[in-house]
Amino acid sequence: MARARQDRLLSILVRDGQWATASALADAIGVTPRSIRSYVAAVNARAGDGVAIESGPQGYRAGPDAATALRVAETPGTPRDRLHTLVRALLAHADGIDVFETAETLHVSEATLDADLGRVRALLGGTELTLERSAARARLHGTERAQRRLLSRLAHDEMDAGSFDLEALRRALGTESLGADAFGPLRSDLVTELNGLGYFVNEIGIADVVMHIAIAADRVSRDRGLDAAGADPTPAQQELAPIIARLVTRHLDVELGAGDLQHLAMLVRTRVVAPGASADPRMRLEPDVEEAVREVVAQAATEFLVDIVHEDFIVRLAMHVQNLRHRAREQAWSRNPLTRSLKSTYPMIFDVAVFVANALHERLDIPLLDDEIAYIAMHIGGRLERSRRADQLLSATIVCPGYYELHELLRSSVDRSLGQAIEVVGVETRVDPDWASIDTDLVLTTMDPPASGERFVRIQPFLTDADVERVQVAAGRIRRSRRLARLRADLEGYFSPDAFVRGVPAAPEAEIIRRLGALLVAHGVIDEDYVERTIERENLSSTAFTDALAVPHALGMTATRTAIAIGIAEPSIPWGEGRVQVVALVAFSENDREAFQTVFEQFVEVFSERESVQRIVRRGTDFAAFLDELAAVIDG
Repeated sequence: MARARQDRLLSILVRDGQWATASALADAIGVTPRSIRSYVAAVNARAGDGVAIESGPQGYRAGPDAATALRVAETPGTPRDRLHTLVRALLAHADGIDVFETAETLHVSEATLDADLGRVRALLGGTELTLERSAARARLHGTERAQRRLLSRLAHDEMDAGSFDLEALRRALGTESLGADAFGPLRSDLVTELNGLGYFVNEIGIADVVMHIAIAADRVSRDRGLDAAGADPTPAQQELAPIIARLVTRHLDVELGAGDLQHLAMLVRTRVVAPGASADPRMRLEPDVEEAVREVVAQAATEFLVDIVHEDFIVRLAMHVQNLRHRAREQAWSRNPLTRSLKSTYPMIFDVAVFVANALHERLDIPLLDDEIAYIAMHIGGRLERSRRADQLLSATIVCPGYYELHELLRSSVDRSLGQAIEVVGVETRVDPDWASIDTDLVLTTMDPPASGERFVRIQPFLTDADVERVQVAAGRIRRSRRLARLRADLEGYFSPDAFVRGVPAAPEAEIIRRLGALLVAHGVIDEDYVERTIERENLSSTAFTDALAVPHALGMTATRTAIAIGIAEPSIPWGEGRVQVVALVAFSENDREAFQTVFEQFVEVFSERESVQRIVRRGTDFAAFLDELAAVIDG
């Protein structure tokens, strides 16, 4: 547990990139500030002469050797290390392990090893594997496919402590596993071969496939190959299998059988590659998948007022869903390293993805996992980014006295350097322009303006890098102030002193949701069915969108009016896989569909800043104080 909390601490600091106090970090992890100080010392010890976490008057922040510390292997002999060692031993020996010899090898008592075997049993939940103990021997029972899935889980557990890297894969398979140094060249050659066939390669999924190839090679070398699948291989599998066979033989010196090649070809086809530009994806789509995706996308567009009904988007998403269905049949799930950042940075997009994933689950019986939902969110985000890019442009006027073509050169430089952030709609070339008539979002002027304001930015006649940075900062500041101003206007009517609870105790998420929901039910805003649907939504994917805030809500916007019930927890309470200090149960009305995006994204943005959260939680001792602090944070 200590190692997991140390890694959690380091991950938070790496992700935020800013100073954080010991008390703020303690709230995020659920420990005392004193524990934070001991964790910092332990993490820095991993870095040797380097610095993984810097200390200063403002608290702690990630140091230059943070990434190295995350990848340092678990200290031998810790409970987590023993658990992984036991699982590897059980998977490696078909006839089981001798309990007494294993205890002696690990330098622990027989009682300690019995306790570790109990933890192995807990790990086997849902794996179709069982642990049998008979006298001095312990043995795993289950299919080879199930044992490989357990080994895959072990590898992912190693990688959760840090980024996906080949050293973590080697630790998961065991230091004696074959071909550890060959995984990198194998990956490179596989990508080259796939590109040569005209495929687009998903770099996020390629690491997972290399892991499964390594597992397959390791198991085959122990005479534990897969039997051939009953179904005939698809044309894509027939195309990819020879490539995999050739590369594994070349780099790992292992001959894979038909069953392994068919399985790995399926993983490559459904997890790593998409048809190239010359292929027509629609020709490969299964009709029921395409029909389901079209219906669900149309529903999501109507429900959330998002512009996603586009043919290219539907076809690409349908291809992804089809691949997901094939992988689901073999429980070959794909990890997504961007899941957490997508959820915290783009909560509205992630919620649309949850809606889509749930609807597809009901139609196609595809299981829901956060990592798979995150892939759908990436498709949706990509589509919305194309639609929103024009909406995010700020208008600008350039003020530059006419002198030959000087103003034309300046406009050209602005368009080239800042064209994705602003749109120049006018150029004033007079020495005495009518400043009051200039109503654009920004005024880029080579002369001192008569009035000051955040929309006026002084630039040079020949645009410099410093000018570009100043304009970008000003543009970002204006966008943020407008977003938060809209948020404040929306929020004013959503809160009620009767729907505010301070001192929320640690309890299951459903219990807290029912407590906050009851406050809105009493006001006639929602009914009990809405509360239960909020719990169902929570079960689909945790609504802890940041390290401090959970926003439980139902998928349907059926409230009589939009309202928010607030629960403040001090200290933080468990929620999903993390901890939160603020729970905002949001009930949306159908009449406020447009406000959904504003409230959702900007509300989460406010609570993604650690200092803001601490200020609101510490000073928001009652409803009036909470509103005052929230307004102060929004106003900056």
